[in-house]
Order: sequence, then C-alpha cells, then structure tokens
Amino acid sequence: MAGGARFRAGARSHRGAAAFRVPGPSRAEPGRAVPSRAMGQIEWAMWANEQALAAGLIMLTGGIVAVAGQFKGWYFAVYAIAAGVFVCLLEYPRSKRKKGSTMERCGQKYMTAVVKVFGPLTRNYYVRAVLHAALAVPAGFLLSTILGTVCLGIASGIYLLAAVRGEEWRPIEQKPRERPHVGDTIKQPPSNPPPRPPADARRKQPAEEGGQVNPIPVEAE
Repeated sequence: MAGGARFRAGARSHRGAAAFRVPGPSRAEPGRAVPSRAMGQIEWAMWANEQALAAGLIMLTGGIVAVAGQFKGWYFAVYAIAAGVFVCLLEYPRSKRKKGSTMERCGQKYMTAVVKVFGPLTRNYYVRAVLHAALAVPAGFLLSTILGTVCLGIASGIYLLAAVRGEEWRPIEQKPRERPHVGDTIKQPPSNPPPRPPADARRKQPAEEGGQVNPIPVEAE
C-alpha cells in the first residue's frame, strides 16, 4: 500500500512539473519557412554615404558661421569649409547596390564620371574611412565645427565596417537603350485568308431573290 501511494505521488509531481515547464526553443517545423542570414544582410555603405554627406554639409555650415562671425581660430573654419565642400562632392554620387535598384541623386552622373577617374582611391572604402577620419581631426578644434567632426567620424567608422564586409563603391551606369530592329516594327501580312461565314448564311433570302417589293403602288403617268 505504501509503495502504491508513493508511485501515485511521484506520477502527480511529474505531471505538475510537465505542466509548468518553460517552453524552450523548438525545432523548426517542416512546413514553416526559416529566415536565412542572407535576408538580414545590410549594405553599410549606403548608410555611411548618407552620414558622410550630412557631415560635410554640417561642417560647411559651421565653417561659414565661424568665418562670418570672426571666431577665435577662424582659420580652422576656413579649413572646415574646404573639407566640407570636398566631402560633399565625394559623397554626392551614390553607389550601386548589390541587390535591387538604386535611386541616383539629381545630376550625380557628372560627379560619378569624376569619381571614377581616381579608381581604387575612391572605390575602396578603407581609403574613405581613413580619409574621413583624417579630415575630421583639424575641424575639431573649433566649437562651431565640432558637430561636423563627430558626424564625419561616425561616417568613417561605418565605412570601415562596410570595407570589412567586402563592400566597395560601384558607379551607377545607365544602360544604352536598344534600338528596335526594322524587321520587328514592320508587321507581316497575314498568311491565312479571313474566315468566311458558313454556306447556310451565305444563301440569299427569298426576298432578296425576287427583288424588293414596294408596298405603295406607283402609277406611271
């Protein structure tokens, strides 16, 4: 009797433990799709480009304010203006994405041709990361341009991450439109005759065979 009571008590405790068991990570069901790592890839160069362009504009604005107000150390502001213009011109043309379409900026095809001339110096993101980090240092000595310095430093870090992931700048080139061939535009004449109605429909009606009967009598004078 005592053994049977112990067995029933153990079974109840086992059921209670199973009822309050915390659900853990289960295996994927065969019918459920598992998201792959390829779907979660991010092109960091796209974010670095936007960050660097904004940093160039901020640095340019801060430099103009410092020069106009004759701040102490205004020569750093002159450098910030030149660096901001250079960064904006370099970062204005967007890079072509690996997957999907890329919307180019207005008039970026002219700057794309200039950036392509320098080859690996502008295509490699390691070079851009080091270049932006070096350009950001002198502008950090002035209060009006320190915000642009911080933003350009962040862009340098994102470019370094993009370079580590194997990304590089690729120009957006428009493919020339193919002219249609002359033979494709000219329609070929039909080779088969048009369909004809059946023989029963082609037979003349009795009224058509005897001619038209005028219901109003006409007298000839």
